[in-house]
Amino acid sequence: MKFLCASYRPPSPSPLQEAMTASSASSHKTLSKIASNRLQKELVEWQVNPPAGFKHKVTDNLQRWVIDVNGAHGTLYANETYQLQVDFPGHYPMEAPQVIFLQPAPLHPHIYSNGHICLDILYDSWSPAMTVSSICISILSMLSSSTVKQRPEDNDRYVQNCRNGKSPKETRWWFHDDKV
Repeated sequence: MKFLCASYRPPSPSPLQEAMTASSASSHKTLSKIASNRLQKELVEWQVNPPAGFKHKVTDNLQRWVIDVNGAHGTLYANETYQLQVDFPGHYPMEAPQVIFLQPAPLHPHIYSNGHICLDILYDSWSPAMTVSSICISILSMLSSSTVKQRPEDNDRYVQNCRNGKSPKETRWWFHDDKV
């Protein structure tokens, strides 16, 4: 796994780019049959064999999962619980889900105060072979390997640039840190 130590935000989009993004976003509101089948299968597998330290909060929305994350024993996050929100695009698993921590996000060198997570498998290294369970295990591993509770160095600048609900998937992440 590779993590981010710095990020770059592209300049504000033109009105034409914003219209194209809005059009594209609205087309992702409905899950394809492949995405729906895949998510139903993953949900059944999760219910039978959930990853240790995680609990899916059951809702009637297959496209958005809220998952409780319990910090692993013997780590800086032991006895702490956080929540992940996983939003699935219409073309999942060909496209990565958006995964963020709900507030309050854990203090971690690769987790921004707005909940955005810099983990390469959520962006550049996504593979359709990955599952919600494998994402959760990777995030728990990232948390568990941290030796310090702190925000990324560029937290304030990044969060300021993400105002108005910008997705972490709109960020051009720079992954160069394979240690926490």
